[in-house]
Amino acid sequence: MKAPELNYECAENLTQVLDLLAKHGDNACILAGGQSLMPTLNMRLSKPELLLDINHLDFLKGISLENNMIRIGALARHTEVMRSPIIMEHLPLIAEAMPNIGHVAVRNRGTFGGSIALADPAAELPACVLALNANIITESTSGRRSISANQYFKGLFETEQRPDELLVEVRIPRRRPDQFFAFIELSRRHGDFAIAGLACKITIQNKIISEARLVYFASEDKPTLASNAASAIKGKSWSSTTREAALEALQNDLDPIDNLQGSAEFKLHLQRVLTGRALDQAIERAKIA
Repeated sequence: MKAPELNYECAENLTQVLDLLAKHGDNACILAGGQSLMPTLNMRLSKPELLLDINHLDFLKGISLENNMIRIGALARHTEVMRSPIIMEHLPLIAEAMPNIGHVAVRNRGTFGGSIALADPAAELPACVLALNANIITESTSGRRSISANQYFKGLFETEQRPDELLVEVRIPRRRPDQFFAFIELSRRHGDFAIAGLACKITIQNKIISEARLVYFASEDKPTLASNAASAIKGKSWSSTTREAALEALQNDLDPIDNLQGSAEFKLHLQRVLTGRALDQAIERAKIA
């Protein structure tokens, strides 16, 4: 298959991008890494009027530490994020997740912002930014907007971002010494779409779990924050009883969707298994620290 006829613009500056988005809205598609967009164009699943290439906007690239926040530019390639010393030191959850994203060729071209904006429910990065309380920064002709990851993901490929907005960067709080992480994903082969996965962040103070954020992907139509499982272990020390309480509470958080990867019952079973492993791993890392 070949892509449908469309107009192409290679943006030279942000003003041009925002003006075109304001004019075309849903009829424009942003080309960044293109790892998801190009296949959908070639299969005629996407038929935009305008393909807007932003790859030459250098200010959308880069990774930096700014006032205890990590700024990841929308055009930061997955490979760049994976190799970044800043990410390795201050965002170990994302560092652990990156090798699970597709294959080398995908990571070489795919972008951090593109993965967030696409909001694929089986993707790793949306779950990570939700677990880490990130803010997604967008711009339009009306100005800049900061959207909490808690509010950003709405459903299957659906976000809070408006058609006239461009995702320009993601800002994530740097890791605190009392925070520990684990990332686990299950797929048929490395690089395939996830069957089940979990991004986990726990905060431990005086050997007590003061906060937990457990975010599941590849289960529902968006990354899912498990509030009941988190409440079941909050304020408790780690034990087999605490572990079992989290697993039992999880059934009140997840309502998996049947698909080609497996039944809802099968996916819930997998996520329970991964939850136990992730919590064990995060607690073990806390003991070592």
